[in-house]
Amino acid sequence: MSDLLPLVDAHHHVWDLDQRPQPWLDDTGHEAIRRSHGIEDLRRAADRPLAGRRLTGTVVVQCVASTEETTELLALAGQEPLVAAVVGWADLTSPAIGDVLDALRSAPGGGYLRALRHLVQGETDPEWLQQPSVERGLRAAQHRGLGYDVLIRSHQFPQAIRLAERFPDLPLVLDHAGKPPIGHQALSDWSHGVRALAAHPQVRCKVSGLITEADHRTWSLDDIRPVWDTLLAAFGPERLMFGSDWPVCVLAGGWARWAEAVEHLLDDCSAHEKQAVLHDTATAFYRLTDHQNEK
Repeated sequence: MSDLLPLVDAHHHVWDLDQRPQPWLDDTGHEAIRRSHGIEDLRRAADRPLAGRRLTGTVVVQCVASTEETTELLALAGQEPLVAAVVGWADLTSPAIGDVLDALRSAPGGGYLRALRHLVQGETDPEWLQQPSVERGLRAAQHRGLGYDVLIRSHQFPQAIRLAERFPDLPLVLDHAGKPPIGHQALSDWSHGVRALAAHPQVRCKVSGLITEADHRTWSLDDIRPVWDTLLAAFGPERLMFGSDWPVCVLAGGWARWAEAVEHLLDDCSAHEKQAVLHDTATAFYRLTDHQNEK
């Protein structure tokens, strides 16, 4: 496999339920992933090449609102060659956010902190991202060279668009393509939101989490392709990045099945465009090469 090109997975999770509970796993429908998942599990799941590439680097992403979890993920990145960056969590509304971020960056593996994320999808305030305390926290992150992963649902695009307008110098990436309602086959509002957000040049988008927005058992490539076509037209391949959303993707077929779908979606793309989606966009956004020599 030495002749295979490198592949970056820009979005996956790990958790050890003996070390840290994941209450969201108690929700109905999560039975298949209601166990601990570590890096070795990911290696086995991602053994299948994708478009002539092997997995060489990943971005591990927070699951719960916990700086302790972020500290654990940073320590993992400092020890594990496969993990090249961390998207962590910190309370953006805290008056001490600057000190918290400095402490995280000073912790073991702290140099791998590249972005923050909050589960905005669960917030009921339609202007959560515009709260003064949140904006203060985002400025603190920006001043420390961090990006921000935007996790929203279709109806929350207006606040993500305002975020991009108000923070033109903050690197943003749209997680899971804004969770298009594929299962309901009602994509017009989502498509409008994607195009409006993509008009801001500092925004990137993860091609991830799509199969779990479709019917978990019956989805096909035909369900995913309209979403892909919209993303490709809105962002272009230079602003798209592949992500598995493993192990959540297990609910809808797993890493290998999603990788196969991505291969088909990329069929009409040039080698340069595939390189962007499968490696270069994530590498540039998360600055994945900065600390690799430390391991």
